[in-house]
Amino acid sequence: MTVITRFAPSPTGHLHVGNIRAALHNWLWAQKSGGQFLLRLDDTDLERSRAEYADGIKDDLRWLGIAWDGEARQSDRFALYEERFAALKALGRVYPAYETSQELELRRKILLGRGLPPVYDRAALTLTPEQIAAYEAEGRTPHWRFRLDHDAPIMWTDLIRGEQRFDPKLLSDPVIRRADGSWLYMLPSVIDDIDMGVTHVLRGEDHVSNTATQIQMFTGLGAALPAFAHEALLTGSEGKLSKRLGSLGVAHFREAGMEPMAIVALLARLGSSMPVEPFGSMGPLIDSFDFAHFGRAPARFDEAELAGLNQKIVHQLPYDAVADRLPEGMDEAAWQAIRPNLGTMQSVGDWWRIVTGPIDAMDCAVEDREFLVLAHAALTDLPFDAGVWRALTEALKAQTGRKGKTLFLPLRRALTGLDHGPDMGEMLPLIGREQALARLKAMIAD
Repeated sequence: MTVITRFAPSPTGHLHVGNIRAALHNWLWAQKSGGQFLLRLDDTDLERSRAEYADGIKDDLRWLGIAWDGEARQSDRFALYEERFAALKALGRVYPAYETSQELELRRKILLGRGLPPVYDRAALTLTPEQIAAYEAEGRTPHWRFRLDHDAPIMWTDLIRGEQRFDPKLLSDPVIRRADGSWLYMLPSVIDDIDMGVTHVLRGEDHVSNTATQIQMFTGLGAALPAFAHEALLTGSEGKLSKRLGSLGVAHFREAGMEPMAIVALLARLGSSMPVEPFGSMGPLIDSFDFAHFGRAPARFDEAELAGLNQKIVHQLPYDAVADRLPEGMDEAAWQAIRPNLGTMQSVGDWWRIVTGPIDAMDCAVEDREFLVLAHAALTDLPFDAGVWRALTEALKAQTGRKGKTLFLPLRRALTGLDHGPDMGEMLPLIGREQALARLKAMIAD
C-alpha cells in the first residue's frame, strides 16, 4: 500500500501555527513511508475563499521546505460531489430538512435547558407531503442532512488516541449541504479522501467527533476507511488555549527572523515524547517521526523556546548556506567571527557595521586614556596578522601590568564601541590596522 496523506486548508485566511504543524506532520509521515503528500484547497466557501490566500498557503509551505506531490481544489470537483450525493440520496442516506436556523437554535436551547444533549430529533423525517408543500409555498428550500445509522456503533483505533467508540444515537445527523446548494465541510472531504486514495488522515483532536460521523459516510459510499490520528491541540506557554496561536503564522515568524528549520524542528516534535533538537535538515525529523511518540497531553508552544532553538540553528549555519544573505563584503572569516553572537540573521548587518564603521564612540575613563595611548603606539608597530590581538594584549600587559577586564574592556570599547561582542582575536583583523588606529586615536583625542 502506498501511503497517501493530505493537508486540506481552507483558503479563507493565512496559515497559523496549528495549521503548519498539521501540514508538517502529514508531510513527515508521507516522507518516512515513501508515500505521497497531497495539498487540497478546501474552497467550497466561494464567498470567503481568496486566490491570494491560496497563493499565500503555497508560498508558506515552500518557505518551510514542505513540498507536495499533487494539488487539487474542491471548487473544481463539484460534479463529483453531485454524483456521490445522488448515490447517497438513492440509498436513503441523505434527506431534506426545512427548519430555519432560528427554529433549530430554539430546539437546541430547550434541550439544553432540560439537561439533554442538543441532538437533532430528525423531525424532518416525519414531515408529510402536505407539510413539505406548505414549507415550499412559503419559499423555504431545504438543507440536507446525512442520515446516521443508529444501529451501527462507530469504532476505530486511533493511531494516537487508541480505541475510540461513539454511539450514533448521541450524534446529530450532520448538515452536509446548505439550502442554497453550497457544500459544508463534511461530505466533500470524505468524497475527496476516497477519490484521492488517502490512506492516513492526521488532524487535530477537535475533529474526533467529525471523524465519527465521517466514518459512516465512508461506509455509506462503500469505501474502506483510512487510518485516523488525532493529535493534541497546541496551547500557549501558560498551558491554556491561546487566541494568539490563531494569529501566529509564517509572516510573523519571518518578521521575527526565525529560520524555517527552527519552526520545523520545534513543531515536528511538539506534543511527542521526543526531545526538541536544533536540526539543520529534515532527515532526522523524517526518520524519527512515529505516531507512537505522540500522546494526549497538551502540546505547548512557546515563542521563547522557538527563539532559543533558532539561535542554536543559526550558530550551526555554514557560510555557504548564508552567503547570499550576508552584507556586501562579508566573507567567511567575518561570518565565523560574528555567527556566535547572532540570535537571528536579522542582526548580521548590525554586527558587520562594527567592522565597517562608523561606530558610536564611548566615553574614555580618565584612568584608561594613557593605556589607550600605549595601545595606539603598540598597534602601530605590530605585524597586523591573525595573531595581532594576542600580540597587542600581551605587549600591553607587560607594559602596564593590567590583566583581565581592565586589560581587555577598554580596548574592546575603543575598537568596537561596545562592551560585549564577538571574539576580538577574530574581529581586530577584520577591522584592519588603519581603522583600528583611527578608533583608538578618536578615544584619546581631547
